[in-house]
Amino acid sequence: MNRTDRLYAIVEELRAVSPRPRSARWLAARFEVSSRTIERDIGALQQSGVPIWAEPGRTGGYVLDRARTLPPVNLTAGEAVAMAVALHRLRGTPFASAAASGLRKLLAVMPAADAAEAHRLAGRVHLIGDGPAAPVPASVADAVLARRVLRIRYADRAGAASERDVEPLGYLGNPRHWYLLAWCRLRDGVRAFRTDRILSVRPLSELVTRELCPDDLDIPRERVRPLSLV
Repeated sequence: MNRTDRLYAIVEELRAVSPRPRSARWLAARFEVSSRTIERDIGALQQSGVPIWAEPGRTGGYVLDRARTLPPVNLTAGEAVAMAVALHRLRGTPFASAAASGLRKLLAVMPAADAAEAHRLAGRVHLIGDGPAAPVPASVADAVLARRVLRIRYADRAGAASERDVEPLGYLGNPRHWYLLAWCRLRDGVRAFRTDRILSVRPLSELVTRELCPDDLDIPRERVRPLSLV
């Protein structure tokens, strides 16, 4: 079991027996790790805002406050990343810290597989500045999430249209526009397609196996901020 899955499982174990405690030794045996690992995991959960406290004594252990936690949340990976994009626009406001804490709490109670998929999707989103407010066509967003090859008609700066098969790799957003980052089979390389210039989209049955390398962006690294869910 990886750490993300274990953190989720610890919360659900404590929720199931609350208000009774579970000791670090009991949890260590349950998840086949050391007591020190459990203590580090509990510390990480507490820092992310999960209401867990330690009850002292021979029969003590860790307790979760069920009244202040959510059951598993059926957010999709796309919904979680959408929240992260929106929350990043709150940087510099009085609510930035509270927004980040709220997102961490939601991720902590998402099913482990959904949370892992959300992290993978967030890893394909890059922002310059606070990111744009302009919309991305739903068909493009669906294809990036599903990792499907697209056949698009795209207009260049002069308005000339061309048809291309592209392998979606992620997004780049600046304060004005969203760009689809994709391997263009016509140009045999990574290209950035401004989403408001995509005239039509047709998903193909072929799946994308290629991953985006940060060096493919051809933008100074200090200018680009990868989207984070934490």
